Amino acid sequence: MRAALYYNNRDIRIVEVPRPSVGTGELLMRVEACGICGSDVMEWYRVPKAPRVLGHEAVGVVEEVGEGVEVYGMGDRIFVSHHVPCNTCRRCLRGDYTTCEMLHRTNIDPGGFAEYVRVPSINVDRGVFTLPEGVSFLDGVLIEPLGCVVRGQGRLGLEPGDSVLVIGSGVAGILHIQLARVRGAGPILAADINEYRIRAAERFGADEAFDAGGGLPEQVREANDGRLADRVIVCTAAMEAIKTAARCVEDGGRVLYFAPTPPGVRLSLDFNDFWMRQLTLTSSYAAAPADLQVALELIRRGRIRAGEMVTHRLPLGEIAEGFRLVERAGESLKVVIEPHQQGS
Repeated sequence: MRAALYYNNRDIRIVEVPRPSVGTGELLMRVEACGICGSDVMEWYRVPKAPRVLGHEAVGVVEEVGEGVEVYGMGDRIFVSHHVPCNTCRRCLRGDYTTCEMLHRTNIDPGGFAEYVRVPSINVDRGVFTLPEGVSFLDGVLIEPLGCVVRGQGRLGLEPGDSVLVIGSGVAGILHIQLARVRGAGPILAADINEYRIRAAERFGADEAFDAGGGLPEQVREANDGRLADRVIVCTAAMEAIKTAARCVEDGGRVLYFAPTPPGVRLSLDFNDFWMRQLTLTSSYAAAPADLQVALELIRRGRIRAGEMVTHRLPLGEIAEGFRLVERAGESLKVVIEPHQQGS
């Protein structure tokens, strides 16, 4: 079978590799679509582990069923979570599933940018979700990123009536905008430095979107009856946005840092101001199976316009162009690779 072997963002090679064999309790999935995540183009994170086949937003059809698997059958349309928790460690038992050590060790084989993947038995047990009728494969590639957003807003404590500022209007930011709307928040404000994404934020539900370089705290006050935002969600690694976020939130408010920076980045903090204003700063990583189930149900019910966010669909042979689009973060949102699509 064909797979895309990643070395760096400018060196991704289409290679022939053996199709994975399926063991007891496992599944073989024919990959119909796999989204390119923003984390896939973070070279500081990916290159040290290269070469490898990436891709974790994978959906497809069950091609082969291992002995002992009874819940899923040939031809089933599924989404597979690449990371799953153990459900038994101290962290899992207190609800911190995405800090579980097993979650960081589990994965699909070899990765979603291949024609077929093997789904290990532990993933079959707690990380496979059947796609309901009406949920397309293009909808399905947004289940994992939406699950991460569901978990993030849970940690943020977003409630109906909260005013929200989302800084960074890429895929994650727009999912946050849509979910905040579902949760009854408002007004929902968005900021970016890219005109295409500013307009996209408005199209997907922001009450107002503006250029992040225009004096963000003042823009927030103007759009929110003179008040700062109750909740701020930072969906960019840009240091200026990270530093500005706390100046955009109301006293007693909360800031969610949703995107990572390269290792070693330091953030200074006026501690007395932070203490006096009683701010809460938090972060969020990945999604637990329960978050993914919520995400799937939101998409099934049409509450999240998932498939509409897909701007580019490319065959496996054009994956390098897909990585270029995601890395540039220009006029694109969700870029999807379809390994069995005809093309180069």
